[in-house]
Amino acid sequence: MNIRAGCSVRLAQPGDAAQVTALLAELGYPDNRTEDVRRRLAMWERETAGLALVAERQGQVVGIIAVTAIPYLEREGRWGRIVALVVSFACRGQGIGRRLVDAAEKAAGELDCITMEVTSRRSRTESHPFYRNLGYEDCRDRSPGRPGTVGSIRLLVLGIEVAAPAV
Repeated sequence: MNIRAGCSVRLAQPGDAAQVTALLAELGYPDNRTEDVRRRLAMWERETAGLALVAERQGQVVGIIAVTAIPYLEREGRWGRIVALVVSFACRGQGIGRRLVDAAEKAAGELDCITMEVTSRRSRTESHPFYRNLGYEDCRDRSPGRPGTVGSIRLLVLGIEVAAPAV
């Protein structure tokens, strides 16, 4: 999928580990070792209920997103959760994050997801408007606080466009 001239989205591979490690450091996780990231990317490569995608420009990985599909217990379907998204500082504001989210939402739809969510640390104030501009809503006021969620907000978009299952 072309993002912009010379840029594409593809499945992440273990060979992307060094560049993904650098992106994770930009996201605020500087303690990752490349070999650990390589192992986790191999795990994502085998994951059947989710995937990791990278944005690549001129042979360089400039962004990554990971999404997983979680089954509902109380109703049919699944919800998709963006578990990580980062675009290189040098490439922000060029539509790459938006395209990664679009690709993740499309993949989630193919995994039978009917809603999407993303959690974002409260301190990531620059990220919250980005998600809101994509149609995600802050739903922390609709959910009572739970242990383990104090440091983040939950953003949700309902009714992502997905192909109806064949009957």
